[in-house]
Amino acid sequence: MDLQLIADYGVYFYLLVFIWTFFEGETIVLFAGFAAAQGLLDPLLLLVCAGLGSYLGDQCYFWLGRNYGVRLLNRFPGWRPGVENALSWLERYDVWFILSFRFIYGVRNFSSFALGLSAVRWERFLRLNFLAAMVWAASFVAIGYFLGHAFSTAVNIANWLGYVLLGVFVALGCGIWLLHRRHRRHARRNAKPVGAEPMLPLD
Repeated sequence: MDLQLIADYGVYFYLLVFIWTFFEGETIVLFAGFAAAQGLLDPLLLLVCAGLGSYLGDQCYFWLGRNYGVRLLNRFPGWRPGVENALSWLERYDVWFILSFRFIYGVRNFSSFALGLSAVRWERFLRLNFLAAMVWAASFVAIGYFLGHAFSTAVNIANWLGYVLLGVFVALGCGIWLLHRRHRRHARRNAKPVGAEPMLPLD
Protein backbone atom coordinates (compact mmCIF):
# COMPACT_ATOMS: atom_id res chain seq x y z
CA MET A 1 0.00 0.00 0.00
CA ASP A 2 1.10 3.53 -0.77
CA LEU A 3 1.22 6.10 2.04
CA GLN A 4 0.29 8.76 -0.51
CA LEU A 5 -3.00 6.95 -1.19
CA ILE A 6 -3.78 7.08 2.52
CA ALA A 7 -2.97 10.79 2.54
CA ASP A 8 -5.36 11.35 -0.39
CA TYR A 9 -8.18 9.00 0.66
CA GLY A 10 -7.77 8.74 4.43
CA VAL A 11 -11.52 8.74 5.14
CA TYR A 12 -12.09 5.72 2.90
CA PHE A 13 -9.09 3.95 4.43
CA TYR A 14 -10.91 3.75 7.77
CA LEU A 15 -13.72 1.91 5.97
CA LEU A 16 -11.18 -0.39 4.34
CA VAL A 17 -9.69 -1.21 7.76
CA PHE A 18 -13.16 -2.01 9.09
CA ILE A 19 -13.99 -4.33 6.18
CA TRP A 20 -10.55 -5.97 6.14
CA THR A 21 -10.59 -6.75 9.88
CA PHE A 22 -14.12 -8.15 9.53
CA PHE A 23 -12.66 -10.94 7.37
CA GLU A 24 -8.93 -10.93 8.04
CA GLY A 25 -6.19 -10.29 10.58
CA GLU A 26 -3.66 -7.77 11.75
CA THR A 27 -1.59 -6.94 8.66
CA ILE A 28 -3.61 -3.90 7.65
CA VAL A 29 -3.84 -2.72 11.27
CA LEU A 30 -0.04 -2.73 11.56
CA PHE A 31 0.29 -0.79 8.31
CA ALA A 32 -2.41 1.67 9.35
CA GLY A 33 -0.70 2.19 12.73
CA PHE A 34 2.51 2.90 10.83
CA ALA A 35 0.64 5.49 8.73
CA ALA A 36 -0.88 7.02 11.88
CA ALA A 37 2.64 7.60 13.21
CA GLN A 38 3.30 9.67 10.08
CA GLY A 39 0.27 11.83 10.89
CA LEU A 40 -1.87 10.41 8.06
CA LEU A 41 -4.52 8.74 10.24
CA ASP A 42 -6.09 9.29 13.65
CA PRO A 43 -4.88 6.39 15.86
CA LEU A 44 -7.98 6.49 18.10
CA LEU A 45 -10.41 6.34 15.17
CA LEU A 46 -8.25 3.63 13.63
CA LEU A 47 -8.49 1.60 16.85
CA VAL A 48 -12.28 1.90 16.86
CA CYS A 49 -12.61 0.84 13.21
CA ALA A 50 -10.25 -2.13 13.59
CA GLY A 51 -11.81 -3.23 16.87
CA LEU A 52 -15.40 -3.03 15.59
CA GLY A 53 -14.51 -4.79 12.34
CA SER A 54 -12.87 -7.68 14.18
CA TYR A 55 -15.66 -7.82 16.77
CA LEU A 56 -18.52 -7.92 14.26
CA GLY A 57 -16.70 -10.42 12.06
CA ASP A 58 -16.31 -12.85 14.93
CA GLN A 59 -19.90 -12.29 16.03
CA CYS A 60 -20.94 -13.29 12.51
CA TYR A 61 -18.79 -16.45 12.59
CA PHE A 62 -20.19 -17.32 16.03
CA TRP A 63 -23.72 -16.94 14.65
CA LEU A 64 -22.88 -19.23 11.72
CA GLY A 65 -21.48 -21.84 14.09
CA ARG A 66 -24.47 -21.62 16.41
CA ASN A 67 -27.10 -21.90 13.65
CA TYR A 68 -25.43 -23.81 10.81
CA GLY A 69 -22.29 -25.30 12.34
CA VAL A 70 -23.13 -29.01 12.06
CA ARG A 71 -24.38 -28.68 8.49
CA LEU A 72 -21.33 -26.69 7.43
CA LEU A 73 -18.97 -29.23 9.01
CA ASN A 74 -20.72 -32.06 7.18
CA ARG A 75 -20.38 -30.13 3.95
CA PHE A 76 -16.74 -29.05 4.59
CA PRO A 77 -15.13 -31.90 6.58
CA GLY A 78 -11.71 -30.28 6.12
CA TRP A 79 -12.76 -27.73 8.76
CA ARG A 80 -13.06 -30.38 11.48
CA PRO A 81 -9.39 -30.46 12.62
CA GLY A 82 -9.33 -26.69 13.09
CA VAL A 83 -12.66 -26.66 14.93
CA GLU A 84 -11.67 -29.56 17.19
CA ASN A 85 -8.36 -27.87 17.97
CA ALA A 86 -10.14 -24.64 18.93
CA LEU A 87 -12.64 -26.53 21.12
CA SER A 88 -9.80 -28.32 22.92
CA TRP A 89 -8.22 -24.92 23.70
CA LEU A 90 -11.60 -23.70 24.97
CA GLU A 91 -11.95 -26.76 27.22
CA ARG A 92 -8.51 -26.15 28.75
CA TYR A 93 -8.51 -22.35 29.11
CA ASP A 94 -12.17 -21.25 28.93
CA VAL A 95 -12.37 -17.43 29.31
CA TRP A 96 -8.68 -16.90 28.58
CA PHE A 97 -9.06 -18.63 25.24
CA ILE A 98 -11.97 -16.37 24.24
CA LEU A 99 -9.89 -13.33 25.19
CA SER A 100 -6.74 -14.48 23.38
CA PHE A 101 -7.65 -16.63 20.35
CA ARG A 102 -7.02 -13.67 17.97
CA PHE A 103 -3.35 -13.80 18.95
CA ILE A 104 -2.95 -17.58 18.38
CA TYR A 105 -1.78 -18.34 14.86
CA GLY A 106 -3.42 -21.40 13.29
CA VAL A 107 -6.37 -21.38 15.70
CA ARG A 108 -7.99 -17.96 15.30
CA ASN A 109 -9.49 -18.72 11.86
CA PHE A 110 -11.85 -21.36 13.29
CA SER A 111 -12.25 -20.10 16.85
CA SER A 112 -15.42 -17.99 16.63
CA PHE A 113 -17.14 -20.60 14.47
CA ALA A 114 -16.08 -23.35 16.92
CA LEU A 115 -17.29 -21.29 19.88
CA GLY A 116 -20.69 -21.11 18.20
CA LEU A 117 -20.78 -24.92 18.29
CA SER A 118 -19.88 -24.95 21.99
CA ALA A 119 -22.00 -24.35 25.07
CA VAL A 120 -20.77 -20.74 25.42
CA ARG A 121 -23.79 -18.44 25.80
CA TRP A 122 -24.48 -15.61 23.34
CA GLU A 123 -24.34 -12.91 26.02
CA ARG A 124 -21.07 -14.19 27.45
CA PHE A 125 -19.38 -14.33 24.05
CA LEU A 126 -20.79 -10.90 23.17
CA ARG A 127 -19.10 -9.25 26.17
CA LEU A 128 -15.82 -11.16 26.11
CA ASN A 129 -15.46 -10.87 22.35
CA PHE A 130 -15.91 -7.09 22.49
CA LEU A 131 -13.20 -6.75 25.14
CA ALA A 132 -10.88 -9.09 23.24
CA ALA A 133 -11.42 -7.27 19.92
CA MET A 134 -10.56 -3.89 21.42
CA VAL A 135 -7.45 -5.24 23.19
CA TRP A 136 -6.34 -6.89 19.94
CA ALA A 137 -6.92 -3.69 17.92
CA ALA A 138 -5.15 -1.51 20.50
CA SER A 139 -2.17 -3.89 20.56
CA PHE A 140 -1.57 -3.91 16.81
CA VAL A 141 -2.30 -0.21 16.32
CA ALA A 142 0.24 0.48 19.07
CA ILE A 143 2.84 -1.84 17.49
CA GLY A 144 2.36 -0.24 14.06
CA TYR A 145 2.47 3.24 15.60
CA PHE A 146 5.70 2.43 17.46
CA LEU A 147 7.29 1.01 14.32
CA GLY A 148 6.26 4.13 12.39
CA HIS A 149 7.90 6.40 14.96
CA ALA A 150 10.99 4.19 15.05
CA PHE A 151 11.21 4.40 11.26
CA SER A 152 10.88 8.20 11.30
CA THR A 153 13.55 8.43 13.98
CA ALA A 154 15.85 6.15 11.99
CA VAL A 155 15.32 8.27 8.86
CA ASN A 156 16.08 11.45 10.79
CA ILE A 157 19.22 9.90 12.25
CA ALA A 158 20.25 8.68 8.81
CA ASN A 159 19.72 12.17 7.37
CA TRP A 160 21.71 13.71 10.22
CA LEU A 161 24.53 11.18 9.74
CA GLY A 162 24.42 11.90 6.01
CA TYR A 163 25.01 15.60 6.62
CA VAL A 164 27.80 14.81 9.09
CA LEU A 165 29.51 12.47 6.64
CA LEU A 166 29.13 15.04 3.86
CA GLY A 167 30.76 17.64 6.09
CA VAL A 168 33.59 15.24 6.94
CA PHE A 169 34.21 14.46 3.26
CA VAL A 170 34.15 18.16 2.33
CA ALA A 171 36.56 19.00 5.16
CA LEU A 172 38.80 16.09 4.20
CA GLY A 173 38.76 17.14 0.54
CA CYS A 174 39.61 20.73 1.45
CA GLY A 175 42.44 19.53 3.71
CA ILE A 176 43.90 17.34 0.99
CA TRP A 177 43.67 20.23 -1.52
CA LEU A 178 45.38 22.63 0.88
CA LEU A 179 48.17 20.13 1.63
CA HIS A 180 48.67 19.51 -2.07
CA ARG A 181 48.81 23.26 -2.76
CA ARG A 182 51.27 23.79 0.06
CA HIS A 183 53.44 20.97 -1.18
CA ARG A 184 53.51 22.47 -4.71
CA ARG A 185 54.47 25.91 -3.36
CA HIS A 186 57.24 24.37 -1.29
CA ALA A 187 58.50 22.43 -4.29
CA ARG A 188 58.55 25.57 -6.44
CA ARG A 189 60.40 27.54 -3.80
CA ASN A 190 63.14 24.92 -3.48
CA ALA A 191 63.45 24.26 -7.19
CA LYS A 192 66.68 25.63 -8.84
CA PRO A 193 66.35 27.47 -12.14
CA VAL A 194 67.63 25.73 -15.25
CA GLY A 195 71.28 26.60 -15.91
CA ALA A 196 71.86 27.72 -12.36
CA GLU A 197 74.22 24.80 -11.64
CA PRO A 198 77.97 25.79 -11.68
CA MET A 199 79.99 24.91 -14.74
CA LEU A 200 82.71 22.32 -14.16
CA PRO A 201 86.18 23.43 -15.30
CA LEU A 202 87.37 21.85 -18.52
CA ASP A 203 90.64 19.95 -18.44
